[in-house]
Amino acid sequence: EVKSAMRWARSLGLLLCGSSLIGVNWFLYVWSVNSGHVLEASLGYYLNPLVNVVLGVLFFSDRLSRTQKIAVGLAAAGVAVQVGLQGRLPWIALVLAVTFGLYGLVRKVMAVESLPGLFVETLTLSVPAGVYLAWLGAGGQGAFGHMGAGTDVLLAGAGLVTALPLLAFAFGARRITLTTLGVLQYLGPTGMFLLGGLVYGEPFGVAQRVTFALIWAGVALYTFDG
Repeated sequence: EVKSAMRWARSLGLLLCGSSLIGVNWFLYVWSVNSGHVLEASLGYYLNPLVNVVLGVLFFSDRLSRTQKIAVGLAAAGVAVQVGLQGRLPWIALVLAVTFGLYGLVRKVMAVESLPGLFVETLTLSVPAGVYLAWLGAGGQGAFGHMGAGTDVLLAGAGLVTALPLLAFAFGARRITLTTLGVLQYLGPTGMFLLGGLVYGEPFGVAQRVTFALIWAGVALYTFDG
């Protein structure tokens, strides 16, 4: 399957495009979490399903019923509450939402199964990543193998919990509509918000509760209609 995917120029081009998009997305996500922008990162993944809905309408002629439009509107209102609280253009959130939305679009149109596709994408990203890690190691700044076994296990585990959702996402993107995929993806940022509020002690005030209420009302309405 990997040989077949790499034999055709169109498939290989789409895989290279997908690897670039997901590389930018995950690099920015990891940077934002390590730089104290967890809430804005979660906002990006709240915006992402709305991007998927727009892409589904534009590229696949998805049609929304009146109830579904109301559901999407409620979700958009919830996102707008968070955007209003930023007081500035949330560029991290916007880049995260657009790059992952386009990645879903690319995975949707390519005739490559999820596992071989993810393998080729990872293989492509391993080249620049390997060069960068070698450069860090040569300068004595590398982490893996230099900060204890516990850190090594966490780094390897981060790779696992990155790959499994991407594998499941690529599998699902080819089998359900982008609109349905978009609404289901509100589970991810909701988990991030819960972790931020309950585990890491980040503020969880009235505005966050309003956002959750609007988004989950939209998800419930959309699910009921479907």
